[in-house]
Amino acid sequence: MKPRRAFILGTLAAAGALTIGWAVRPPRARLMPDEPQPILPGRHAFNGWVTLTPDDRVIVQVPKSEMGQGVLTSLAMVLADELDADWSRVSTEHPPVDAIYNNLATVVDGLPFHPDDKGAVKRTAQWLTAKTMRNWGLQMTGGSSTVKDLWLPMREAGASARAMLVGAAARRWKVSPDEIVVRNGELLHANSNHRARFGELVAEAAAGPLPEQVKLKTPEQFKLIGQPRARIDGPAKARGQARYGLDVRLPDMRWASVRMCPTLGGRARTFDPAPAMALPGVVKVVSLDGLHGGTGCVAVIADSPWHAMKGVEAVKVEWDHGAAASFDSAAAMDQLAQVAAKGEGFGYFKTGDVAAAMGGAARTLEAEYRAPWLAHQTMEPMNCTVQIADGKATVWAPTQVPGLARMAVHRVTGLENHRIDVQVQMLGGGFGRRLDIDFIAQAAAIAQHGDGRPVQTFWTRTEDTQHDFYRPAAVSRFKAGFDAQGALVAWHNVSAGQSIVHQVLNRLFGLAGMGPDKTTDEGAFDQPYEFPAARIGHEIVDLPVPVGFWRSVGHSHQAFFKEGFIDECAAAAKADPVAFRAALLQRHPRHLAVLQKVADISGWRTAPLPGPDGARRARGVALHQSFGAIVAQVAEVSLDADKKTIRVHRVWCAVDCGLPVNPEGIRQQMESAVIFGLSAALQGGVRIEKGQVKPGNFHDAPVLRMNEAPQVFTEIIPSTEHPEGMGEPGTPPVAPAVANAVFALTGQRLRALPLRLA
Repeated sequence: MKPRRAFILGTLAAAGALTIGWAVRPPRARLMPDEPQPILPGRHAFNGWVTLTPDDRVIVQVPKSEMGQGVLTSLAMVLADELDADWSRVSTEHPPVDAIYNNLATVVDGLPFHPDDKGAVKRTAQWLTAKTMRNWGLQMTGGSSTVKDLWLPMREAGASARAMLVGAAARRWKVSPDEIVVRNGELLHANSNHRARFGELVAEAAAGPLPEQVKLKTPEQFKLIGQPRARIDGPAKARGQARYGLDVRLPDMRWASVRMCPTLGGRARTFDPAPAMALPGVVKVVSLDGLHGGTGCVAVIADSPWHAMKGVEAVKVEWDHGAAASFDSAAAMDQLAQVAAKGEGFGYFKTGDVAAAMGGAARTLEAEYRAPWLAHQTMEPMNCTVQIADGKATVWAPTQVPGLARMAVHRVTGLENHRIDVQVQMLGGGFGRRLDIDFIAQAAAIAQHGDGRPVQTFWTRTEDTQHDFYRPAAVSRFKAGFDAQGALVAWHNVSAGQSIVHQVLNRLFGLAGMGPDKTTDEGAFDQPYEFPAARIGHEIVDLPVPVGFWRSVGHSHQAFFKEGFIDECAAAAKADPVAFRAALLQRHPRHLAVLQKVADISGWRTAPLPGPDGARRARGVALHQSFGAIVAQVAEVSLDADKKTIRVHRVWCAVDCGLPVNPEGIRQQMESAVIFGLSAALQGGVRIEKGQVKPGNFHDAPVLRMNEAPQVFTEIIPSTEHPEGMGEPGTPPVAPAVANAVFALTGQRLRALPLRLA
């Protein structure tokens, strides 16, 4: 098997030979849209990112989907700071699909390089990838990339608009632009006592020339960036005014409820619509095959959601269960374990001579870790509203990929892109599930039977849980070697599981999966620990379970595997878990600082006191880097009286995510990630029998309740480095921190998720 470096070099050489002239040119700017965008009367667009009005409103175009992560606020803060806008006058809108909004950062970060790699191969690959994504990429919200991706474009857009306003004022007042001060939505010229609000100059400024270059602020000059700000969307959500996908209401609207084949990938062989058509409000019954990796269904269109739901229950269906009907998840887990035990996988990371180091070790330690398939369980189940009329389609969708949503509708209807309008709604949770477009294609196919009226297709909670694109299950095998003094000298790790990227490329574009997929091994190979000798790889196993991106993707389980086994190594070496990790981080000062900070704020060096009920408590630690952010967590746990139920009382988090744009938002994301991760760690997982997913609604697929939620304390490490991701990095460390705390409390080493005591 080719090593990773050879694979990358060969790929780059083949691509580079064809595109050398294109490659050496600088990337295209991301300031002005490629296609003219509609501007409402009274508004003046300064670029593709900001519009101003005569009444001093600043409208920031945010092309990312808001699904609870606070991007409307953080991105608006970045632009408004460079613009020196009055924050009270700032609002946001979602723009139409355009190439300037393509996500560069996610795909660049998806390249299979170690974060410590600073070489020319990595820089060249990142350069070519960014250029490619700018021209032919996707407008996408994912990979905790929003602020990282748009940090520079938003700043340049704000600074450019500011320069245009200054230029207009200078021309009007006949003074030098350098003498004009911009502050809080006003322009001032002290010597002449001239003063003007933004609104007084917008028409003249927007008609002026775009500046060729702009000077961006230094961190010392920031006024909004770095300061805690309340969410822009908070008041509307608190008042129930925010519009999610399920909130869409339109004149003459109809609703469609679906019942999918209970077996993944199956379809309706025959169906009898008569019982449904006899019910009140039912308009039409249709049958659809699965689209874009989905499962076939019957759907009932009716005049209300209730009538649609009752109607689809009444349809008599004979199902074709398809190829997955013999699949069993328990047997598949054993298959993954066999592959991990026997294979070497694609080697994502290698240093030193592992075989020699292991052979010369005074003692060795081995372990196997497992993680199940997981559903996304978004608060808002899948839904999409589509109207097809007069040769046009309008789509109201809670989606993370508006460009792909438009593609899905085009494939179903045959309409050209310019005749498809995608209006992105707020998402009641995304977590990667809404990176897929099966539900959008399904809604478009159903809307073709809507007689020109808008049709909202919605899934029940049970359909949503049982027809997800699941977080892949995985099994990981570890072996470590120690010298006579107990120092770690060798680390060998092979995991096995499905490839998300292979499946996604196939179901979206019909491309056969091939080559490595970084998401399978991220969190295992790309970590900072300084092993003297190590080899880390992953073996891709094809299985008939539809898998997709789940919050923190590969990190979600690889962090549990890696941090659990690191803790085992510390115990084997009779070392303190924090000190053991610190010894492996001597060339990584940022990681070491985060680890030491979480130890300090959690009181790691002092034993925890018993709880009010007298139950003994213990703490566990985990350190993990994902999406550019470094997070360390300490969890404090006890056991209920039954000695079986794990209670998590407190979680301390230290995070270095580069420059913290909105500290309040970062704390919210850490709290959200901890709760989300704990739900999966303590209660998550689906089982599949004969191709059918068994858990359905929250009563048998529970999530953490309020009375089970721990206190979460977050300490943000000050930094002026480039901002990194924050939507996902808080999730991976929490499961291993809890498992390690359980070991400290009971002596039981829990190596499988969800965490269950013997």
